[in-house]
Amino acid sequence: MDKKLFDSELKVMGVLWNEGDCTARHIAGVLTGEYGWNVNTTYTLIKRCIKKGAIQRTEPNFMCHALVLKEEVQETETNELINKIYDGSAGNLFAALLGRKKLSADQIERLKKIVEEWE
Repeated sequence: MDKKLFDSELKVMGVLWNEGDCTARHIAGVLTGEYGWNVNTTYTLIKRCIKKGAIQRTEPNFMCHALVLKEEVQETETNELINKIYDGSAGNLFAALLGRKKLSADQIERLKKIVEEWE
């Protein structure tokens, strides 16, 4: 992928990640239903994603295929957040997340297992 995806473009990608390959018309229908977007807005965003190398378009019917995995984008976005807001420290991000909300016993156990796998 050539460039960063913006929030609106990520919404387009979200439809493809959730539903798999589909037509631009279908993507527009989903995003019109969820966000009230104009069909032309969605088509413009799809074309931007194509230009950035995130979506491949094929014919017939303007079929769209995601060229980037959701996990790749999540990793990039998480790293950017850590570097920008938490001075490059994943520990600082983790501490901030834990300090904001009380966790259930199950969530705490799950986090312990994740930490053990990293060690």
